[in-house]
Amino acid sequence: MARRPGAPAAYGEDFSFVSPLVKYLLFFFNMLFWFWSSEVQRSSHWPKIKVISMVMVAIGVYARLMKHAEAALACLAVDPAILLIVVGILMFLLTFCGCIGSLRENICLLQTFSLCLTIVFLLQLAAGVLGFVFSDKARGKVSEIINNAIVHYRDDLDLQNLIDFGQKEFSCCGGISYKDWSQNMYFNCSEDNPSRERCSVPYSCCLPTPSQAVINTMCGQGMQALEYLEASKVIYTNGCIDKLVNWIHSNLFLLGGVALGLAIPQLVGILLSQILVNQIKDQIKLQLYNQQHRADPWY
Repeated sequence: MARRPGAPAAYGEDFSFVSPLVKYLLFFFNMLFWFWSSEVQRSSHWPKIKVISMVMVAIGVYARLMKHAEAALACLAVDPAILLIVVGILMFLLTFCGCIGSLRENICLLQTFSLCLTIVFLLQLAAGVLGFVFSDKARGKVSEIINNAIVHYRDDLDLQNLIDFGQKEFSCCGGISYKDWSQNMYFNCSEDNPSRERCSVPYSCCLPTPSQAVINTMCGQGMQALEYLEASKVIYTNGCIDKLVNWIHSNLFLLGGVALGLAIPQLVGILLSQILVNQIKDQIKLQLYNQQHRADPWY
């Protein structure tokens, strides 16, 4: 059939602006973050999937339910279980939009995915810039978080294990110094403190003893009552804040590499989602054009 002069060339019925490469590349990109692992079940050929985000949420909820209500509310701001729940839910929702949006070619889900990734990227960028520019205020905020964690050390087993791990890894004790542990009601040095751990510090503050087969959890007994030089023979006397700052300054290239490694996948996800959205819009325009001119005898 003759085509009207000046009309755009018609595409075949099977033509599509949507590139399968972009579509499935975006899908597998999200699947890497959505799925933890897959293994073939013996009874079928379908993969057995474990979802990262759901596992994180499940672990976080379980950890919260296993804690006493009063203790859990007291240390809500420094609870690792809450972090797991929040991160797990956000990761699930974000990757859900990316996976389903790419498979179903849904513009709304893809734009939501792209917008959320953009917001996360900008927040990370802003946090890095503000942390560098306002390093003193950032140090004060970190100090506040550490002191809050010290206060609730015995209230939350997860928090306790996290603090012990940090003190052993950074070879430090307390926030500014080992005497910061007096902020905890169990380790407080006041005369009216009936605790058996009065004036002590956690065992994670103690210097390692290579020949010791069993960990002495009472090695920090009475250390806060000693002066720095005397206490330094048994425990770490330097605070964790200075150790953390020194570690950051010594590993700037490593931290920069980690930040770049987090930023590149986000930028790739944003780019792929925007390309796919534009391709879907072009495909919709083509379909509308074909429908409008299908009855045209000059088309």
